[in-house]
Order: sequence, then structure tokens, then C-alpha cells
Amino acid sequence: MPHFHIPLQSGSDRILKSMRRRYLTSLYTQRIAAIKELMPHACVGVDVIVGYPGETEEDFLTSYRFLADLEISYLHVFTYSERPNTEALTIEEVIPQAIRNKRSKMLRALSVKKRRAFYESQLGKSYTVLFEGENKKGYYTGFTENYVKVRTPWNPKLVNSLQKVVLESIDSEGYVRFETKA
Repeated sequence: MPHFHIPLQSGSDRILKSMRRRYLTSLYTQRIAAIKELMPHACVGVDVIVGYPGETEEDFLTSYRFLADLEISYLHVFTYSERPNTEALTIEEVIPQAIRNKRSKMLRALSVKKRRAFYESQLGKSYTVLFEGENKKGYYTGFTENYVKVRTPWNPKLVNSLQKVVLESIDSEGYVRFETKA
């Protein structure tokens, strides 16, 4: 399926080194570019942590700009939290919770923009949707093979079914509307 969820953790090479990751942003950029070259319509989700000990404002802004420029579809943002028996606890530059929260909020807002842009790039295209949810407020949701979330009025005949659709528009709640393809 043309859907990838790839951990990055930070768009700052200094923080990646501090986290002892075995990659830097240049390798990550190459991998995303390779995916998009082979599968231009692929959805790429990214895990990122904010507020890691020692993360300066400059590190965060570097990470933010890196993510803003990267051809990805959404972010899964985690706010750093202390865990027992981890090396990160030995780093003295602890980021205050209020700053962690502010940075998380900024990246979540970026994620909303990224997802919207990705969804817009998929409009007019034909996909298969798996309807796998339940009746929520009179609607039923499903996902295309490249992870575009669609919504339609509840229809019990759609439960666990695959439907060919053409993506048409994005509603006010961020779901994609579609036309059933005959």
C-alpha cells in the first residue's frame, strides 16, 4: 500500500545525534524523495518528538523548517516526557513543559496544513476505499489505499466493504467527499 509512517524524531541533526539516531536529515530527505519518485501519490506520515532535553529554540525552528519543506502528508507529534532509566534523563537542559506544549501545538498546526495539502493533491483521482468504521453521528468513515480518510452517510451495506470512488472535495471537518465509481 502506498502509505508510509516513518519515525524522524527531529529535523535537527544536533538533536538526532543527541538521541543517538543512526541517521541524519540528509538520509531522511533522500528516503522521502525516493518514495515520492516511485509513488508520487503515497501518503507519508512522520513521527516527531518536541521538547527533547537540550532542544534549543534554534533546534526546534530548524526542525520546523525541515518538516515544512519536506514532501510529507502529516505529522504524528509527541511531546517529550521523562522516562525512567533513559539516558535522556542525564541531559541537564530540561525544556519547560509550557515550551514543550507550545512547540507541540505549532507542529500539530503544521500537520493540519500538510494533511490538507495532501488531500487536495488527491482530488479528482480514483481509489478503492475500505469502510471499516462504525456509525458515528450518522456517518461512516473509511480509508483509501494511500490513507485518505473519507466519510459518507451511514449505510450498513458498506461495513467492511471495498468501494471504488473518485475523490471530489474536502468538507468543513477535513474529510474527503467522493463519488462512487460505477
